[in-house]
Amino acid sequence: MTELRFDWLELAILAPLLGAIWTARIRDPDRARRHCLVFAGITLACAVAAWLDFHALHAPLAHDRWDALAMVFGGEVFVIDELSAPLLPLAALLYFMTILATLRTKVRRFSFSWALVSEAILLATLGCRAPWGVIALLAIGTIPPWIELRSRRKPTRVFALHMALFAGLTTAGWALFAGNAPGSTAALCGAGLLMAGVLIRCGVAPAHCWMTDLFEHASFGTALLFVTPIVGAYATVRLVLPIAPDWALRSIGLISLATAVYAAGMALVQREARRFFCYLFLSHSALVLVGLECLNPIGLTGGLCVWLSVGLSLAGFGLTLRAIESRTGRLSLAGYHGLYDHMPILGAFFLLTGLASIGFPGTIGFVGTELVVEGAVQVHPHVGIAVVIAAALNGIAVLHAFFRLFTGGRHVSSIPLRARLPERVAALALTALILAGGLFPQPGVSSRRRAAGEIMAARREWRGERGMSRRETASATILEQFHTDHGP
Repeated sequence: MTELRFDWLELAILAPLLGAIWTARIRDPDRARRHCLVFAGITLACAVAAWLDFHALHAPLAHDRWDALAMVFGGEVFVIDELSAPLLPLAALLYFMTILATLRTKVRRFSFSWALVSEAILLATLGCRAPWGVIALLAIGTIPPWIELRSRRKPTRVFALHMALFAGLTTAGWALFAGNAPGSTAALCGAGLLMAGVLIRCGVAPAHCWMTDLFEHASFGTALLFVTPIVGAYATVRLVLPIAPDWALRSIGLISLATAVYAAGMALVQREARRFFCYLFLSHSALVLVGLECLNPIGLTGGLCVWLSVGLSLAGFGLTLRAIESRTGRLSLAGYHGLYDHMPILGAFFLLTGLASIGFPGTIGFVGTELVVEGAVQVHPHVGIAVVIAAALNGIAVLHAFFRLFTGGRHVSSIPLRARLPERVAALALTALILAGGLFPQPGVSSRRRAAGEIMAARREWRGERGMSRRETASATILEQFHTDHGP
């Protein structure tokens, strides 16, 4: 296995852990935020360096040069490949921007030390390929939000029940699958339990109420950071895609498609901003699963592209709602607020990130959404139509929320509500990434195409297959033609 030039992965995981220990000793919230921001910045730099180092090596897989954990466990624990390479800096960026955009009105409600602990767990999860390691880290990652709910004296039963069920199903499922011969009844039961556990973690209907409960009772920042990396999709790729039968994956795709349309319709009729965002995110994350379960390279590539674009755009969308909440309190969509005159930068960023999430031309989500539609049409024409319906409903919901919050009236305030410097920096940085990914999509699409090829190869290896089916060959040809038409 190829070695990175430096131990970027372990540093990216170790930096937030050290930062959490350091920040927990600081009693002043403003000072804790500044120190937390420094450690988050170091983590982001290490994650970006690991990404760049990996691509400079032109290797399918790489690990740290001096892997301390490998000496303990007798093998590489954390590795980086085509799938995880951009996910690591994306996760680190989400944490950095969330901490940067946290205003003084929120610092006493947001735990910076636990945020750094969550970041370390998330990066460790994204850097792990071993099934038992992924399951363990995903289960551990549910602890910090639960601790926050307990500390805020909010109900924890719904969240704890769903997360315990997820952990129990995935653990039992992988134990059954790994302990029995492939194709046996016990192994098929294990695969079924794995799929059920992953669907719960992804928030697929009807097991989605834990997500609305989390956004209702946890701080907006904690809920945002827990869901926007879409680690349920990572569990799907590592645990389910290689081993599940074709009919099972198509069943997951149909369930996810139904969730995408249902959640888009629910987002359109919500009267409270947090629930609106929750259903909007549920719809988009379900569309990611639809792309992943298409069982063809073009749909899989589209799902991986949408994964990145949704994580980036909806994180910015959520940060905008969080910034408005920090000024006005909980937001209602029942009436018009007329906030654009007071915060034009936040209004423009709200509209940009919302449109980017639905694949508006010129934004980072455009190409990925097109690829998902193309891949879904290859499975069945009606599936492609449903994807378009879900995207259309989401677009209407975004515009409806924009008009409710920023137009239709005059908001009277005795204090200035304009965006502060940290919020403007976060908005500008995310805007640049969203537009750059839309105007120059080819590097991202090429990276996701290679990752899709590795996932399909892993699936064939698990199933003992050689070569591609006729459908896979046809979709690969279409993807190659897309690559040719849009440049190297």
